Amino acid sequence: MRRYLAAIAALAAFTASPQLAHADRFSAGDIRSQIIGHTIYLAAPFGGEFPLNYRSNGRVDGDGEALGIGRWIQPRDTGRWWIDGNRLCQQFQTWYNGTPMCFDLTRTSTTTLNWLRDNGESGRARIGEAL
Repeated sequence: MRRYLAAIAALAAFTASPQLAHADRFSAGDIRSQIIGHTIYLAAPFGGEFPLNYRSNGRVDGDGEALGIGRWIQPRDTGRWWIDGNRLCQQFQTWYNGTPMCFDLTRTSTTTLNWLRDNGESGRARIGEAL
């Protein structure tokens, strides 16, 4: 009986997860209203946050100077953002060699989200103040 209940619970969790994830996934409208015009703080691997400013004019800029990344890469860069389907896309001038990238965003709370880049990389972020 215990195995039977465990199997049902596992099946329910498995079938509910995609629906829950889909319900929490940002739509294009969510991106426009909750990301664009705000500073988004990416959680840095060794602590701290990396700010990206998604401006309403289609520009995105970031400054990692406070995290000390200037030793490895140019600490500041600008680029452009756009929405493709329900994904937020961006391309910087020098970061990532100017490679365009798109992200699926999933809400984890009213001010936090998880992101999944089109190359499989993932992370967490916090929605900050309006610009």
